[in-house]
Amino acid sequence: MLEGVDYYSPPFTMFESDDYNKNNDFLVVVHDDDDVDVIDDDDDDKSEDFKNLKPITKGKPPRHVSGLRHSLSSTRLMQAVANLGVDAGVTGSKSSSQDKTDYLPIFRSGSCAERGPKQYMEDEHICIDDLTQHIGSASNLPFPGAFYGVFDGHGGTDAALFVRNNILRLIVEDSQFPTCAGKAITSAFMKADYAFADSSSLDISSGTTALTALVFGRNMIIANAGDCRAVLGRRGRAVEMSIDQKPNCISERLRIEKLGGVVYDGYLNGQLSVSRALGDWHMKGPKGSACPLSAEPELQEVCLTEDDEFLIMGCDGLWDVMSNQCAVTMARKELMIHNDPERCSRELVREALKRNSCDNLTVIVVCFSPDPPPRIEIPPSRVRRSISAESLTLLKGVLEC
Repeated sequence: MLEGVDYYSPPFTMFESDDYNKNNDFLVVVHDDDDVDVIDDDDDDKSEDFKNLKPITKGKPPRHVSGLRHSLSSTRLMQAVANLGVDAGVTGSKSSSQDKTDYLPIFRSGSCAERGPKQYMEDEHICIDDLTQHIGSASNLPFPGAFYGVFDGHGGTDAALFVRNNILRLIVEDSQFPTCAGKAITSAFMKADYAFADSSSLDISSGTTALTALVFGRNMIIANAGDCRAVLGRRGRAVEMSIDQKPNCISERLRIEKLGGVVYDGYLNGQLSVSRALGDWHMKGPKGSACPLSAEPELQEVCLTEDDEFLIMGCDGLWDVMSNQCAVTMARKELMIHNDPERCSRELVREALKRNSCDNLTVIVVCFSPDPPPRIEIPPSRVRRSISAESLTLLKGVLEC
């Protein structure tokens, strides 16, 4: 036996009859053989033995009470009470949306891409609302499935266009797909980068960031290499689903310097404003070698619920002039009016241009329901306030993040 351990302190509590009679009409007794008895409060014979018991939470169990199981854990007691339909005040239980396991999202998407003030358009994107129909039913793909991607090119259009045309094929053809989708996505990013380096007809010095969203049923995997961003709209609140990979980011800076690179004035080796990208082979070493500029994506997975209303995917031209919560609030208001993700993405691009975005602009809006977002009812407050419902939602989102 270990010293300092009280082997006679079972985690159970007994209550005197005056306390439990105030709230309940019965008493739960768990015996040594795991049987559960419910003693009705009106049954004087059965409850007589418990009339004078005081609350006991620590120490040896009373010898004169043989009906209680001395080694009963709190978990089993809670389970026994739950099975009897008693409200035991359990915290941390699943939300109502999580309990609805039959929920499946229905995908609708819209996109908008504008050159903006730049001389050339170097962005590419892809929207597939029905992945099974796109790649064929023989792939054993869980239904429903969808795939979306934003690719922000730089130094030319070759890298962005190549990745856009090949990334989904490389994911689906990977041996780990679809059972280990995350590993298949990571492998596909690296294969796309290597395949682009082998393309003799393309300018391999061009590069692109890549942001993809792969959805199977309720599971959504976001993969990001670069500074595009995915933001989830959850009942009016913005939930960031990717992290901008900039050279100044602490974790990225440490990785860059460990591999012999430098960060100068916010640029990787004084040349590139992102720390991860596909292509840019003039800044990389031999294939397979570790280098400061990486094509490996960071992944984030989420299980969608009925509270998740839509996803916004955009290049940095959008997020340079608009916060996550601002974009979600605006998109939600638009969808409540016309319920059109295509028009919603166009309005986000138009707003970014009004705010003097100086980059190409590409935005995808993916809705998870055929219905528009419901109106959020805020209960009336006793304290008088002069703030709109939208501003209150924005404030809540900032505080929670």
